[in-house]
Amino acid sequence: MQSSPQPFIVFAAPDIHEAEIEEVVACMRSGWLGTGPRVARFEAEFAAYKGVKPSQVAGLNSCTAALHIAMVALRLEPGSEVITTPLTFCATANAIIHAGLVPVLADVDPETQNIDPSAIEAAITPRTSAILPVHFAGRPCEMDRIMQIANKHGLAVIEDCAHAIETEYKGQRAGTFGDFGCFSFYVTKNVVTGEGGMILARDEAKMARARVLSLHGMSKDAWHRFGDKGYKHYQVVESGFKYNMMDLQAAIGIHQLARVEASWRRRREIWGYYQQALAALPLRLPAPDAPDTRHAYHLYTVMVDEAESGVGRDGFLDRMHGQGVGTGVHYLSLAEHPYYQDRFGWRPHEWPHAMEIGRQTVSLPLSPKLADVDQHRVTEAVRRALG
Repeated sequence: MQSSPQPFIVFAAPDIHEAEIEEVVACMRSGWLGTGPRVARFEAEFAAYKGVKPSQVAGLNSCTAALHIAMVALRLEPGSEVITTPLTFCATANAIIHAGLVPVLADVDPETQNIDPSAIEAAITPRTSAILPVHFAGRPCEMDRIMQIANKHGLAVIEDCAHAIETEYKGQRAGTFGDFGCFSFYVTKNVVTGEGGMILARDEAKMARARVLSLHGMSKDAWHRFGDKGYKHYQVVESGFKYNMMDLQAAIGIHQLARVEASWRRRREIWGYYQQALAALPLRLPAPDAPDTRHAYHLYTVMVDEAESGVGRDGFLDRMHGQGVGTGVHYLSLAEHPYYQDRFGWRPHEWPHAMEIGRQTVSLPLSPKLADVDQHRVTEAVRRALG
C-alpha cells in the first residue's frame, strides 16, 4: 500500500485560531462589517502595543495606503525626491510615485540587507524631501544615523514597517522614529488580517489629517455617521481616498495582535533552528542580530550563489517546490523591473549589493504554524536541493 504524499508546506502560512473565526462570525452577525467598533478596538490595542496614543494611529486597508497617505499628509513638494531602498516590494516605490514624488534609490548594506545610511547621504540633492527606510525582513535599520541625516538636511522620514511589527532599535519600537510608521497585516505578515494596514504618526495633528485623507477627505464625524447615537452629517474637507479598514479585518487582527509575542517567540525558535541546521551548507545565512535590537523574524532569507552552491537560485526554487516546500523571493531589486527601467532609466548594476542579493536570495518557510516536523522537512529539502 502506497503512503500518501506529504502535504505541501505553504510559505508563510497564516496561523488562524478559533478566536479569530468566532470574532469574524460575531462581526457578521452584528451587521456592522465596515469601519466600526472593532476597528477602533484594534487601533487602540495596536497603539498600546506601540506605546502611543490611540489618536496617533489609524487602521487602513493596506500598508501601501499608509505609505501613500503619509506622504500626502506631510505636504511634500510635488516632484521632490524620496530616498528609499532598491531591495523592497514594488509598493514602496509605487506609493512614492502615486504621491506625485520621485523615488531615488540608495544601495543596501550587504550584511544587514537594509538601506545603507552612507548611501542615503550620498543620494541627497536639493530636491530631496524625505527618506523612506524599509526594515527588511524584520531587522531594524540604523535609525539613529538615519534620523541624524534627516535632521541635518531637514527631511521627513516615513518608516516602511511592513516586516517590522515587533522590531525594536536601541529600545525604541520601529515606526515611532519617523514622522510616520506604516505597517502591513497582509496574509503573509506577522499579524494577519488578510488585507490591511496601520499608519502611526508622532504628531497628532498630522495623524488627524491622515485619518481624514484615508476616508474620502470627509470630516472625522463621517467615521461615526451611522452609529446608534443618531445620524451625523459630514463635510468633505479634502480630496481624499478610500483606504479605511473594515471591522471584518479588525476582527481577525484583534486576536492576532493578542498573540503577537507568542508568535514572535515561535518564529525565533524556527529561525534559530535554521541557523544551526543549515550552518554547514554552502549557503550564506542571515547575519546575526545586532546588539541592542529586536528582530521581528519576519523572513528567513538565504543566499544561493551558483558558484558556491552548485545550483542557481531559480533552480534551487524549483527543486524545493518539487519536494513540496514553498519558498519566496524577497526581492528582485527594483531596478530589475521594466517599468522603472523605462520610466527612470534605472539599471541593476547601479546598486550592486541589492542586485546581487536580489538574484541570489531565497526565503524559507517561517510561520508560527510550522510544526517541528515541518521545519525538519524544510532543512532536509534544502540539503537535497543543494545536491
